[in-house]
Amino acid sequence: MGVSSVSGPAPNKGYEAAVIQRMGGMINQMQEMIPMVGATSELGLILMDTLKKFAKHVPPGAASPASEKNDLQRRMMQNAQNSQMVNQMRGGMGQQQPPQGQGGPPQMAPRPAAAA
Repeated sequence: MGVSSVSGPAPNKGYEAAVIQRMGGMINQMQEMIPMVGATSELGLILMDTLKKFAKHVPPGAASPASEKNDLQRRMMQNAQNSQMVNQMRGGMGQQQPPQGQGGPPQMAPRPAAAA
């Protein structure tokens, strides 16, 4: 039994548009990276090859400044969430460090003086 196009999953056009926007931002980033490593270096050649492959699928202007800003904000929020999860995991494993100035065992209250 084969899978027909009728029963197969349909691509989500909204996701596809979002991916194209992100790829446009990645193209811009790769264009900034190439001069850093040199276009003729091994890494530069890989970047150039990837850039050409991406450019086949991304129309010019696909990544507007607003879409790049939104993507940056999304990544910053995701990073913050990931950091919180990592901190929670560390705390749950007993590796949490005491805040500065609060290290050491807890202090006991002094005993009241005995009545004479």
